[in-house]
Amino acid sequence: MRNGRHVTMLTEGTYPHVHGGVSTWCDQLVQGMPEVDFHIVSLTGSGREPVTWELPPNVYRHTSVPTWGPRPGRRQAPHGRARRRFIDSYERFLLSFLDPESRCDFGEALIELAELARAGRLSAALRTESALRSLMWIWTMPHLPTAAAHPTVHDALTATDLLEHALRPLGVRIPEDSVAHAVSSGLATLPALAARHLDGVPFLLTEHGIYLRERYLGYRRESQRWPVKAFMLGFYRELNSHGYRSADLITPCNQYNRRWEERGGADPGKIRTVYNGVDPAAFPHAGPEPEVPTLTWCGRIDPIKDLETLVRAYADVRETLPTARLRLFGPVPPGGEAYRTRLEKLAAELGVTDGLSFEGRISEVWRAYAAGHVVMLSSVSEGFPFSIIEAMSCGRTTVSTDVGGVREAVGDTGLVVPPREPEKLAAAALSLLQDDERRLRLGEAARRRVIDRFTLRRSVDAFRTVYQELAGGPETYEPTVETVADWTLELRNPWYAAPATANGAGW
Repeated sequence: MRNGRHVTMLTEGTYPHVHGGVSTWCDQLVQGMPEVDFHIVSLTGSGREPVTWELPPNVYRHTSVPTWGPRPGRRQAPHGRARRRFIDSYERFLLSFLDPESRCDFGEALIELAELARAGRLSAALRTESALRSLMWIWTMPHLPTAAAHPTVHDALTATDLLEHALRPLGVRIPEDSVAHAVSSGLATLPALAARHLDGVPFLLTEHGIYLRERYLGYRRESQRWPVKAFMLGFYRELNSHGYRSADLITPCNQYNRRWEERGGADPGKIRTVYNGVDPAAFPHAGPEPEVPTLTWCGRIDPIKDLETLVRAYADVRETLPTARLRLFGPVPPGGEAYRTRLEKLAAELGVTDGLSFEGRISEVWRAYAAGHVVMLSSVSEGFPFSIIEAMSCGRTTVSTDVGGVREAVGDTGLVVPPREPEKLAAAALSLLQDDERRLRLGEAARRRVIDRFTLRRSVDAFRTVYQELAGGPETYEPTVETVADWTLELRNPWYAAPATANGAGW
Protein backbone atom coordinates (compact mmCIF):
# COMPACT_ATOMS: atom_id res chain seq x y z
CA MET A 1 0.00 0.00 0.00
CA ARG A 2 1.04 3.56 -0.64
CA ASN A 3 3.12 5.48 1.93
CA GLY A 4 4.14 2.21 3.53
CA ARG A 5 0.81 1.85 5.31
CA HIS A 6 -0.64 -1.52 6.21
CA VAL A 7 -3.90 -2.62 7.86
CA THR A 8 -4.57 -3.35 11.52
CA MET A 9 -7.76 -5.43 11.59
CA LEU A 10 -9.61 -5.28 14.93
CA THR A 11 -12.00 -8.13 15.76
CA GLU A 12 -14.07 -9.05 18.81
CA GLY A 13 -14.84 -12.69 19.57
CA THR A 14 -14.45 -13.80 15.96
CA TYR A 15 -11.47 -14.11 13.60
CA PRO A 16 -9.11 -15.93 13.89
CA HIS A 17 -10.45 -17.85 16.91
CA VAL A 18 -14.03 -18.71 15.94
CA HIS A 19 -15.69 -19.95 12.77
CA GLY A 20 -18.73 -18.06 11.55
CA GLY A 21 -19.94 -15.45 9.07
CA VAL A 22 -17.84 -12.52 10.30
CA SER A 23 -14.72 -14.69 10.52
CA THR A 24 -15.34 -15.97 7.00
CA TRP A 25 -15.58 -12.37 5.80
CA CYS A 26 -12.32 -11.43 7.58
CA ASP A 27 -10.50 -14.37 6.03
CA GLN A 28 -11.88 -13.53 2.59
CA LEU A 29 -10.52 -10.00 2.90
CA VAL A 30 -7.06 -11.05 4.08
CA GLN A 31 -6.73 -13.90 1.56
CA GLY A 32 -8.09 -11.74 -1.23
CA MET A 33 -5.41 -9.05 -0.83
CA PRO A 34 -2.04 -10.81 -0.65
CA GLU A 35 -0.36 -7.49 -1.52
CA VAL A 36 -1.59 -5.92 1.75
CA ASP A 37 0.14 -6.63 5.08
CA PHE A 38 -2.28 -7.28 7.95
CA HIS A 39 -1.87 -7.06 11.70
CA ILE A 40 -4.76 -8.89 13.38
CA VAL A 41 -5.76 -7.60 16.83
CA SER A 42 -8.38 -9.95 18.27
CA LEU A 43 -10.36 -9.16 21.41
CA THR A 44 -10.92 -12.42 23.27
CA GLY A 45 -12.13 -13.67 26.64
CA SER A 46 -9.19 -15.20 28.49
CA GLY A 47 -6.51 -14.82 25.81
CA ARG A 48 -6.01 -18.58 25.78
CA GLU A 49 -8.46 -19.24 22.94
CA PRO A 50 -6.85 -21.30 20.16
CA VAL A 51 -6.39 -19.91 16.66
CA THR A 52 -8.72 -21.99 14.48
CA TRP A 53 -7.97 -20.32 11.13
CA GLU A 54 -4.77 -20.83 9.18
CA LEU A 55 -3.38 -17.32 8.85
CA PRO A 56 -1.91 -16.53 5.41
CA PRO A 57 1.64 -15.16 4.96
CA ASN A 58 0.46 -11.55 4.61
CA VAL A 59 -0.69 -11.59 8.25
CA TYR A 60 2.63 -10.43 9.65
CA ARG A 61 1.43 -10.30 13.26
CA HIS A 62 -1.45 -11.50 15.44
CA THR A 63 -2.12 -9.94 18.85
CA SER A 64 -4.70 -11.46 21.21
CA VAL A 65 -6.17 -8.97 23.71
CA PRO A 66 -7.93 -10.69 26.65
CA THR A 67 -10.75 -8.63 28.12
CA TRP A 68 -10.95 -10.94 31.16
CA GLY A 69 -8.34 -12.73 33.20
CA PRO A 70 -5.52 -10.91 35.05
CA ARG A 71 -5.64 -7.13 35.11
CA PRO A 72 -3.33 -5.52 32.51
CA GLY A 73 -0.43 -3.43 33.74
CA ARG A 74 1.25 -3.65 37.13
CA ARG A 75 1.31 0.05 37.89
CA GLN A 76 -0.55 1.60 40.77
CA ALA A 77 -3.49 3.96 40.46
CA PRO A 78 -2.54 7.63 40.02
CA HIS A 79 -1.95 9.76 43.12
CA GLY A 80 -2.14 13.44 43.97
CA ARG A 81 -2.93 15.74 41.07
CA ALA A 82 -2.99 12.83 38.64
CA ARG A 83 -5.68 11.16 40.77
CA ARG A 84 -7.76 14.34 40.79
CA ARG A 85 -7.41 14.63 37.01
CA PHE A 86 -8.53 11.04 36.62
CA ILE A 87 -11.58 11.53 38.86
CA ASP A 88 -12.53 14.65 36.90
CA SER A 89 -12.23 12.77 33.59
CA TYR A 90 -14.04 9.73 34.98
CA GLU A 91 -16.97 11.75 36.32
CA ARG A 92 -17.38 13.55 32.99
CA PHE A 93 -17.19 10.15 31.28
CA LEU A 94 -19.95 8.75 33.53
CA LEU A 95 -22.13 11.82 33.16
CA SER A 96 -21.86 11.65 29.36
CA PHE A 97 -23.92 8.45 29.23
CA LEU A 98 -25.81 8.51 32.55
CA ASP A 99 -27.05 12.10 32.45
CA PRO A 100 -27.83 13.48 28.97
CA GLU A 101 -28.51 16.93 30.50
CA SER A 102 -24.87 17.22 31.60
CA ARG A 103 -23.68 17.84 28.01
CA CYS A 104 -20.38 16.18 28.89
CA ASP A 105 -18.38 15.01 25.88
CA PHE A 106 -18.07 11.21 25.85
CA GLY A 107 -15.31 11.21 23.24
CA GLU A 108 -13.16 13.77 25.00
CA ALA A 109 -13.38 11.92 28.33
CA LEU A 110 -12.74 8.58 26.61
CA ILE A 111 -9.47 9.82 25.12
CA GLU A 112 -8.34 11.10 28.54
CA LEU A 113 -8.96 7.60 29.90
CA ALA A 114 -7.12 6.14 26.90
CA GLU A 115 -3.97 8.06 27.84
CA LEU A 116 -4.16 6.54 31.31
CA ALA A 117 -4.76 3.09 29.80
CA ARG A 118 -1.67 3.42 27.63
CA ALA A 119 0.32 4.19 30.77
CA GLY A 120 -0.99 0.96 32.32
CA ARG A 121 -2.88 2.74 35.12
CA LEU A 122 -6.53 2.76 34.05
CA SER A 123 -7.58 -0.64 35.43
CA ALA A 124 -6.19 0.15 38.87
CA ALA A 125 -7.70 3.65 38.82
CA LEU A 126 -11.19 2.36 38.01
CA ARG A 127 -11.08 0.03 41.01
CA THR A 128 -10.25 2.71 43.60
CA GLU A 129 -12.65 3.79 46.32
CA SER A 130 -12.71 7.30 44.84
CA ALA A 131 -13.97 5.98 41.49
CA LEU A 132 -16.63 3.91 43.27
CA ARG A 133 -17.81 6.94 45.23
CA SER A 134 -18.04 8.99 42.04
CA LEU A 135 -20.29 6.39 40.47
CA MET A 136 -22.54 6.18 43.54
CA TRP A 137 -22.81 9.98 43.68
CA ILE A 138 -23.82 10.26 40.02
CA TRP A 139 -26.12 7.24 40.12
CA THR A 140 -28.14 8.69 42.99
CA MET A 141 -28.63 12.19 41.59
CA PRO A 142 -32.34 12.85 42.26
CA HIS A 143 -33.21 13.73 38.64
CA LEU A 144 -31.78 10.49 37.22
CA PRO A 145 -34.01 7.41 36.83
CA THR A 146 -31.33 5.23 38.42
CA ALA A 147 -31.86 7.01 41.75
CA ALA A 148 -35.39 5.58 42.02
CA ALA A 149 -33.97 2.07 41.66
CA HIS A 150 -31.82 2.58 44.80
CA PRO A 151 -28.54 1.24 43.41
CA THR A 152 -26.42 -0.54 45.99
CA VAL A 153 -22.67 -0.66 46.54
CA HIS A 154 -22.83 -4.19 45.14
CA ASP A 155 -24.41 -2.78 41.97
CA ALA A 156 -21.62 -0.22 41.73
CA LEU A 157 -18.95 -2.87 42.18
CA THR A 158 -20.58 -5.03 39.50
CA ALA A 159 -20.89 -2.13 37.04
CA THR A 160 -17.31 -1.01 37.69
CA ASP A 161 -16.01 -4.53 37.11
CA LEU A 162 -17.88 -4.84 33.80
CA LEU A 163 -16.67 -1.40 32.66
CA GLU A 164 -13.05 -2.09 33.61
CA HIS A 165 -13.04 -5.23 31.49
CA ALA A 166 -14.78 -3.46 28.61
CA LEU A 167 -12.23 -0.63 28.58
CA ARG A 168 -9.13 -2.83 28.54
CA PRO A 169 -8.69 -2.55 24.75
CA LEU A 170 -8.15 1.23 25.18
CA GLY A 171 -4.53 0.54 26.11
CA VAL A 172 -3.74 -1.33 22.87
CA ARG A 173 -1.36 0.60 20.60
CA ILE A 174 -1.89 0.53 16.84
CA PRO A 175 1.12 1.24 14.57
CA GLU A 176 0.99 4.84 13.40
CA ASP A 177 1.72 3.83 9.80
CA SER A 178 -1.35 1.61 9.51
CA VAL A 179 -5.04 1.89 8.68
CA ALA A 180 -7.17 0.79 11.65
CA HIS A 181 -10.08 -1.38 10.46
CA ALA A 182 -12.59 -2.33 13.16
CA VAL A 183 -14.80 -5.07 11.78
CA SER A 184 -17.55 -4.45 14.31
CA SER A 185 -18.80 -1.52 16.30
CA GLY A 186 -18.38 -1.57 20.09
CA LEU A 187 -15.24 -2.66 21.92
CA ALA A 188 -13.23 -3.35 18.75
CA THR A 189 -13.39 0.37 17.99
CA LEU A 190 -11.65 1.41 21.24
CA PRO A 191 -8.02 1.02 20.02
CA ALA A 192 -8.98 2.64 16.70
CA LEU A 193 -10.62 5.63 18.42
CA ALA A 194 -7.56 6.16 20.62
CA ALA A 195 -5.17 5.82 17.66
CA ARG A 196 -7.18 8.23 15.52
CA HIS A 197 -7.32 10.97 18.16
CA LEU A 198 -3.84 10.54 19.65
CA ASP A 199 -1.78 9.39 16.63
CA GLY A 200 -3.74 10.42 13.51
CA VAL A 201 -4.30 6.82 12.36
CA PRO A 202 -7.11 6.53 9.74
CA PHE A 203 -10.15 4.66 11.11
CA LEU A 204 -12.39 2.41 9.00
CA LEU A 205 -15.50 0.84 10.56
CA THR A 206 -17.41 -2.13 9.14
CA GLU A 207 -20.59 -3.45 10.75
CA HIS A 208 -22.18 -6.82 10.10
CA GLY A 209 -24.80 -7.35 12.80
CA ILE A 210 -25.90 -4.19 14.60
CA TYR A 211 -23.69 -4.30 17.71
CA LEU A 212 -25.85 -2.07 19.88
CA ARG A 213 -29.05 -3.92 19.03
CA GLU A 214 -27.38 -7.21 19.90
CA ARG A 215 -26.25 -5.78 23.26
CA TYR A 216 -29.85 -4.85 24.05
CA LEU A 217 -31.00 -8.34 23.07
CA GLY A 218 -28.24 -9.93 25.14
CA TYR A 219 -28.88 -7.93 28.30
CA ARG A 220 -32.45 -9.20 28.41
CA ARG A 221 -31.00 -12.51 29.58
CA GLU A 222 -28.48 -11.07 32.04
CA SER A 223 -29.07 -11.45 35.78
CA GLN A 224 -27.81 -8.03 36.93
CA ARG A 225 -30.15 -5.49 38.44
CA TRP A 226 -31.59 -2.72 36.29
CA PRO A 227 -29.10 0.03 37.34
CA VAL A 228 -26.21 -2.16 36.15
CA LYS A 229 -27.91 -2.94 32.84
CA ALA A 230 -28.75 0.74 32.29
CA PHE A 231 -25.14 1.63 33.06
CA MET A 232 -23.61 -0.78 30.56
CA LEU A 233 -26.18 -0.16 27.83
CA GLY A 234 -25.66 3.59 28.24
CA PHE A 235 -21.93 3.07 27.79
CA TYR A 236 -22.42 0.91 24.69
CA ARG A 237 -24.88 3.41 23.22
CA GLU A 238 -22.47 6.34 23.54
CA LEU A 239 -19.49 4.28 22.36
CA ASN A 240 -21.48 3.16 19.34
CA SER A 241 -22.49 6.69 18.35
CA HIS A 242 -19.01 8.06 19.00
CA GLY A 243 -17.56 5.39 16.71
CA TYR A 244 -20.03 6.34 13.98
CA ARG A 245 -19.15 10.03 14.28
CA SER A 246 -15.39 9.51 14.46
CA ALA A 247 -14.74 6.96 11.70
CA ASP A 248 -13.14 8.31 8.54
CA LEU A 249 -15.21 5.86 6.49
CA ILE A 250 -17.97 3.39 7.38
CA THR A 251 -18.62 0.36 5.18
CA PRO A 252 -21.82 -1.40 6.29
CA CYS A 253 -22.59 -4.70 4.62
CA ASN A 254 -26.17 -3.66 3.84
CA GLN A 255 -28.45 -0.63 3.60
CA TYR A 256 -30.33 -1.64 6.75
CA ASN A 257 -27.13 -1.09 8.73
CA ARG A 258 -26.60 2.20 6.94
CA ARG A 259 -29.90 3.54 8.26
CA TRP A 260 -28.94 2.60 11.82
CA GLU A 261 -25.57 4.30 11.42
CA GLU A 262 -27.10 7.52 10.11
CA ARG A 263 -29.58 7.56 12.98
CA GLY A 264 -26.68 6.98 15.35
CA GLY A 265 -24.86 10.10 14.16
CA ALA A 266 -22.76 8.95 11.19
CA ASP A 267 -22.14 11.43 8.38
CA PRO A 268 -24.00 10.00 5.33
CA GLY A 269 -21.16 11.20 3.10
CA LYS A 270 -18.75 8.86 4.89
CA ILE A 271 -20.83 5.71 4.42
CA ARG A 272 -20.31 3.25 1.55
CA THR A 273 -22.30 0.04 1.47
CA VAL A 274 -20.22 -3.00 0.49
CA TYR A 275 -22.20 -6.22 0.33
CA ASN A 276 -20.64 -9.52 1.41
CA GLY A 277 -19.72 -11.79 -1.46
CA VAL A 278 -19.15 -15.44 -2.28
CA ASP A 279 -17.20 -17.23 -4.96
CA PRO A 280 -19.79 -18.94 -7.19
CA ALA A 281 -17.16 -21.53 -8.12
CA ALA A 282 -16.72 -22.49 -4.44
CA PHE A 283 -20.51 -22.74 -4.04
CA PRO A 284 -21.58 -24.43 -7.28
CA HIS A 285 -25.09 -25.45 -8.20
CA ALA A 286 -26.09 -28.11 -5.68
CA GLY A 287 -27.72 -30.40 -8.21
CA PRO A 288 -30.50 -32.92 -7.50
CA GLU A 289 -32.55 -32.60 -4.31
CA PRO A 290 -32.74 -35.42 -1.74
CA GLU A 291 -35.59 -37.93 -1.96
CA VAL A 292 -36.99 -37.13 1.51
CA PRO A 293 -38.39 -33.57 2.04
CA THR A 294 -35.57 -31.88 3.95
CA LEU A 295 -34.96 -28.47 5.51
CA THR A 296 -31.35 -27.48 6.21
CA TRP A 297 -29.75 -24.79 8.33
CA CYS A 298 -26.09 -23.77 8.48
CA GLY A 299 -24.35 -21.63 11.09
CA ARG A 300 -23.14 -21.68 14.67
CA ILE A 301 -25.40 -23.05 17.41
CA ASP A 302 -26.07 -19.78 19.22
CA PRO A 303 -29.11 -18.13 20.89
CA ILE A 304 -29.00 -15.20 18.45
CA LYS A 305 -29.82 -17.69 15.68
CA ASP A 306 -33.10 -18.48 17.54
CA LEU A 307 -33.06 -22.16 16.73
CA GLU A 308 -35.94 -22.70 19.17
CA THR A 309 -38.20 -20.99 16.64
CA LEU A 310 -36.79 -23.20 13.87
CA VAL A 311 -37.38 -26.40 15.88
CA ARG A 312 -40.96 -25.31 16.65
CA ALA A 313 -41.53 -24.51 12.96
CA TYR A 314 -40.16 -27.92 12.03
CA ALA A 315 -42.63 -29.55 14.40
CA ASP A 316 -45.44 -27.70 12.59
CA VAL A 317 -44.10 -28.88 9.22
CA ARG A 318 -44.07 -32.48 10.48
CA GLU A 319 -47.83 -32.31 11.17
CA THR A 320 -48.38 -31.93 7.40
CA LEU A 321 -45.31 -33.82 6.11
CA PRO A 322 -44.50 -36.56 8.66
CA THR A 323 -41.42 -37.72 6.73
CA ALA A 324 -39.79 -34.25 6.64
CA ARG A 325 -36.31 -33.86 8.11
CA LEU A 326 -34.40 -30.95 9.62
CA ARG A 327 -30.60 -31.07 9.37
CA LEU A 328 -28.58 -28.52 11.37
CA PHE A 329 -25.01 -27.99 10.16
CA GLY A 330 -22.50 -26.04 12.19
CA PRO A 331 -20.35 -26.03 15.33
CA VAL A 332 -21.30 -25.46 18.94
CA PRO A 333 -19.03 -22.58 20.07
CA PRO A 334 -17.30 -22.82 23.47
CA GLY A 335 -19.90 -22.15 26.15
CA GLY A 336 -22.79 -23.05 23.85
CA GLU A 337 -23.26 -26.61 25.01
CA ALA A 338 -26.17 -25.71 27.30
CA TYR A 339 -28.00 -24.09 24.40
CA ARG A 340 -27.69 -27.22 22.28
CA THR A 341 -29.00 -29.28 25.20
CA ARG A 342 -31.97 -26.92 25.45
CA LEU A 343 -32.71 -27.47 21.76
CA GLU A 344 -32.50 -31.23 22.15
CA LYS A 345 -34.95 -31.11 25.08
CA LEU A 346 -37.33 -28.94 23.06
CA ALA A 347 -37.20 -31.39 20.13
CA ALA A 348 -37.99 -34.24 22.53
CA GLU A 349 -40.92 -32.34 24.04
CA LEU A 350 -42.31 -31.70 20.55
CA GLY A 351 -41.78 -35.31 19.48
CA VAL A 352 -39.51 -34.57 16.51
CA THR A 353 -36.18 -35.98 17.70
CA ASP A 354 -36.32 -38.78 15.14
CA GLY A 355 -36.24 -36.34 12.21
CA LEU A 356 -33.83 -33.71 13.54
CA SER A 357 -30.06 -34.12 13.39
CA PHE A 358 -27.09 -32.02 14.55
CA GLU A 359 -24.51 -32.57 11.84
CA GLY A 360 -21.64 -30.52 13.31
CA ARG A 361 -19.17 -28.47 11.32
CA ILE A 362 -18.74 -29.48 7.68
CA SER A 363 -15.58 -28.76 5.69
CA GLU A 364 -17.30 -28.47 2.31
CA VAL A 365 -20.08 -26.08 3.29
CA TRP A 366 -21.87 -26.28 -0.05
CA ARG A 367 -22.82 -29.86 0.82
CA ALA A 368 -24.92 -28.55 3.72
CA TYR A 369 -27.07 -26.62 1.25
CA ALA A 370 -27.18 -29.51 -1.20
CA ALA A 371 -28.51 -31.76 1.58
CA GLY A 372 -31.96 -30.18 1.55
CA HIS A 373 -34.76 -28.74 -0.54
CA VAL A 374 -35.00 -25.40 1.30
CA VAL A 375 -32.40 -23.57 3.39
CA MET A 376 -33.73 -21.95 6.58
CA LEU A 377 -32.63 -18.95 8.66
CA SER A 378 -34.43 -18.09 11.92
CA SER A 379 -32.11 -15.47 13.46
CA VAL A 380 -33.22 -12.46 15.52
CA SER A 381 -30.20 -10.44 14.33
CA GLU A 382 -28.03 -10.64 11.22
CA GLY A 383 -25.93 -8.44 9.00
CA PHE A 384 -25.78 -9.81 5.48
CA PRO A 385 -25.74 -13.54 6.22
CA PHE A 386 -23.31 -15.73 4.33
CA SER A 387 -25.52 -18.78 4.82
CA ILE A 388 -28.19 -17.13 2.67
CA ILE A 389 -26.01 -15.96 -0.21
CA GLU A 390 -24.03 -19.23 -0.15
CA ALA A 391 -27.26 -21.21 -0.36
CA MET A 392 -28.46 -18.94 -3.17
CA SER A 393 -25.19 -19.51 -5.03
CA CYS A 394 -25.90 -23.25 -4.76
CA GLY A 395 -29.26 -22.76 -6.43
CA ARG A 396 -31.32 -23.39 -3.31
CA THR A 397 -34.21 -21.15 -2.35
CA THR A 398 -34.49 -19.89 1.23
CA VAL A 399 -36.94 -19.11 4.01
CA SER A 400 -35.53 -16.42 6.30
CA THR A 401 -36.50 -14.07 9.09
CA ASP A 402 -36.78 -10.38 8.26
CA VAL A 403 -33.67 -9.11 10.07
CA GLY A 404 -30.70 -7.01 9.00
CA GLY A 405 -29.93 -7.17 5.30
CA VAL A 406 -31.79 -10.42 4.62
CA ARG A 407 -34.37 -8.79 2.29
CA GLU A 408 -31.58 -7.08 0.38
CA ALA A 409 -29.85 -10.42 -0.12
CA VAL A 410 -32.89 -12.50 -1.01
CA GLY A 411 -34.85 -10.05 -3.16
CA ASP A 412 -37.64 -12.02 -4.82
CA THR A 413 -35.76 -15.36 -4.87
CA GLY A 414 -36.93 -16.64 -1.46
CA LEU A 415 -39.49 -16.09 1.29
CA VAL A 416 -39.03 -13.73 4.24
CA VAL A 417 -41.12 -13.87 7.42
CA PRO A 418 -41.14 -12.00 10.77
CA PRO A 419 -38.71 -13.23 13.45
CA ARG A 420 -39.88 -15.30 16.43
CA GLU A 421 -43.03 -16.53 14.64
CA PRO A 422 -42.65 -20.31 14.13
CA GLU A 423 -46.11 -20.68 12.54
CA LYS A 424 -45.20 -18.29 9.71
CA LEU A 425 -41.76 -19.85 9.29
CA ALA A 426 -43.42 -23.28 8.98
CA ALA A 427 -46.08 -22.06 6.56
CA ALA A 428 -43.42 -20.57 4.27
CA ALA A 429 -41.34 -23.76 4.35
CA LEU A 430 -44.38 -25.91 3.60
CA SER A 431 -45.43 -23.71 0.68
CA LEU A 432 -42.06 -24.37 -0.97
CA LEU A 433 -41.77 -28.05 -0.08
CA GLN A 434 -45.18 -28.67 -1.64
CA ASP A 435 -44.57 -26.72 -4.86
CA ASP A 436 -41.70 -28.26 -6.83
CA GLU A 437 -41.96 -25.92 -9.81
CA ARG A 438 -41.89 -22.76 -7.73
CA ARG A 439 -39.08 -23.99 -5.49
CA LEU A 440 -36.81 -24.89 -8.40
CA ARG A 441 -37.59 -21.65 -10.24
CA LEU A 442 -36.69 -19.57 -7.17
CA GLY A 443 -33.48 -21.55 -6.70
CA GLU A 444 -32.33 -20.82 -10.24
CA ALA A 445 -33.15 -17.13 -9.79
CA ALA A 446 -31.22 -17.08 -6.51
CA ARG A 447 -28.01 -18.31 -8.17
CA ARG A 448 -28.34 -15.71 -10.93
CA ARG A 449 -28.82 -12.99 -8.31
CA VAL A 450 -25.58 -13.93 -6.52
CA ILE A 451 -23.58 -14.00 -9.75
CA ASP A 452 -24.99 -10.62 -10.76
CA ARG A 453 -24.61 -8.81 -7.41
CA PHE A 454 -22.82 -10.63 -4.59
CA THR A 455 -19.52 -12.01 -5.83
CA LEU A 456 -16.41 -12.21 -3.68
CA ARG A 457 -14.39 -10.36 -6.29
CA ARG A 458 -16.70 -7.37 -6.12
CA SER A 459 -16.53 -7.22 -2.31
CA VAL A 460 -12.74 -7.53 -2.03
CA ASP A 461 -12.25 -5.05 -4.86
CA ALA A 462 -14.30 -2.45 -3.00
CA PHE A 463 -12.25 -2.79 0.18
CA ARG A 464 -8.99 -2.63 -1.72
CA THR A 465 -10.14 0.75 -3.02
CA VAL A 466 -11.10 1.93 0.48
CA TYR A 467 -7.73 0.90 1.93
CA GLN A 468 -5.90 2.73 -0.81
CA GLU A 469 -7.96 5.86 -0.22
CA LEU A 470 -7.36 5.87 3.54
CA ALA A 471 -3.66 5.15 3.00
CA GLY A 472 -3.32 8.32 1.00
CA GLY A 473 -4.91 7.86 -2.42
CA PRO A 474 -5.20 5.20 -5.12
CA GLU A 475 -1.98 5.87 -7.03
CA THR A 476 -1.34 2.26 -7.89
CA TYR A 477 -4.88 0.91 -7.98
CA GLU A 478 -7.77 1.61 -10.31
CA PRO A 479 -11.25 0.46 -9.17
CA THR A 480 -13.15 -1.76 -11.56
CA VAL A 481 -16.23 -0.59 -13.41
CA GLU A 482 -18.30 -2.80 -11.06
CA THR A 483 -17.04 -1.01 -7.95
CA VAL A 484 -17.56 2.50 -9.31
CA ALA A 485 -21.07 1.55 -10.39
CA ASP A 486 -21.87 0.19 -6.92
CA TRP A 487 -21.01 3.46 -5.18
CA THR A 488 -22.42 5.74 -7.88
CA LEU A 489 -25.81 4.04 -7.77
CA GLU A 490 -25.95 3.44 -4.02
CA LEU A 491 -28.34 6.24 -3.17
CA ARG A 492 -30.72 5.04 -5.87
CA ASN A 493 -30.93 1.59 -4.29
CA PRO A 494 -34.61 0.94 -3.43
CA TRP A 495 -33.64 -0.59 -0.08
CA TYR A 496 -32.00 2.67 0.94
CA ALA A 497 -35.27 4.51 0.38
CA ALA A 498 -37.32 2.03 2.42
CA PRO A 499 -38.69 3.06 5.85
CA ALA A 500 -36.19 2.61 8.68
CA THR A 501 -38.12 0.36 11.03
CA ALA A 502 -35.03 -1.16 12.69
CA ASN A 503 -37.12 -4.30 13.32
CA GLY A 504 -38.90 -2.48 16.11
CA ALA A 505 -35.73 -1.99 18.15
CA GLY A 506 -35.46 1.80 17.84
CA TRP A 507 -32.82 4.07 19.29
